[in-house]
Amino acid sequence: MIPQIDFQKMVDGAPATRDAIARGAREVGFLTLANTPIRAAEVTDLVRLYRAFFHQADAAKAPVDMARTGANRGWGASKSEQVDPNANPDYKQVFDCGLPVSADHPMAALPVYAPNLWPAAPEGFQAAVEGYFTKARAVALALLGAIADAIGHDKGYFADKFDHPMALLRANFYPPRPDWAGEKDFGIAAHTDYGCLTLLATDGQAGLEVEMRDGTWAPVAVEPGVFVINFGEMLEMWSAGGVKATLHRVTGGPQERISIPMFFNPNFDANVAPACTDQVIRAGDHLSRRYAETYVHMKTA
Repeated sequence: MIPQIDFQKMVDGAPATRDAIARGAREVGFLTLANTPIRAAEVTDLVRLYRAFFHQADAAKAPVDMARTGANRGWGASKSEQVDPNANPDYKQVFDCGLPVSADHPMAALPVYAPNLWPAAPEGFQAAVEGYFTKARAVALALLGAIADAIGHDKGYFADKFDHPMALLRANFYPPRPDWAGEKDFGIAAHTDYGCLTLLATDGQAGLEVEMRDGTWAPVAVEPGVFVINFGEMLEMWSAGGVKATLHRVTGGPQERISIPMFFNPNFDANVAPACTDQVIRAGDHLSRRYAETYVHMKTA
């Protein structure tokens, strides 16, 4: 079972909540999180704006097509990603934005800090997305401190590596599963997230499935304002296995679905190797390699 966490009880340090976070981190790789500073109405309004964007004709979205960039910024058309090389490219559209650094920053030229691309419509899109992104990062940072504490580290064990985070806010648009789809066709195929921590909002539609430790797939659905939390490869590595990255997928169903994951990743030059080793693994090197393996427009022959 995926533990359910109350954000305010987490902030207050409730022992039962700490234990539930530890169980989710060590044994499941997933949590659900309620009662955060991000309210249901804000998520619903954001979903509405993303839906309006995705429902536009492709020609209207083309000016912000990430395929013409060397980064994951802007709109990604259906089948622009392939998370599982043994499955077909993922049947979904995406919109990505990140957290650029100033033009004079030493890492400004890196794709993970690239400028964002914003569409002309719908009205208010950029302001709403940026406002939500700011709040989501604050929630994720607080959660990361609680996770560190729950698995036996100081609350600041991870936090000092996030002053220039490689954070990425995404919207996924999953159309209804088409009649032609076969066993290798998914909204997004089975994968573990690449980075540190993922904070996922949804429109309330079912679709996400998580692989449990016995090999079965469990559906996970939450209402707007409740978040699904999962942990990525980077955090599993960084915590020396104290946190588990877990396979998950979206097969797709008869109704369209929008989900909004915020991938919270540390600074590019953060060393995410376990503290008990002398190894150096830069967070940006790991993330850049995994992006290059996934985004069709970034793959090399």
